[in-house]
Amino acid sequence: MYILECSDGSYYTGSTKNLERRLKQHQNVEGANHTKKRLPVKLLYYEKYNRIDTAFCREKQVQGWSRAKKESLMREEVDTLPELSMAYRDKGTSVSEASTSENDTIEP
Repeated sequence: MYILECSDGSYYTGSTKNLERRLKQHQNVEGANHTKKRLPVKLLYYEKYNRIDTAFCREKQVQGWSRAKKESLMREEVDTLPELSMAYRDKGTSVSEASTSENDTIEP
């Protein structure tokens, strides 16, 4: 799994069996549509996996993350990742306040 920075500052997250070959493909306009239109690209981060299906699952996970969360991952600030996963509406609310028990009723 890898994260590229495109010329417009956007991030592209992908996975591959051969990172060096895939980077060349991106730079030679043979990569994804997103990167073709935003060359050149720069490798910012990568993780190695023994299986491509595991890397693909990780790719899909990270693709759903906010820019701030991806940047924390790249800075290896893993302690901040859970906080960055919280929905904005839940920030500042304790877990017990944010959830309802089975005895709580919700008014329409």
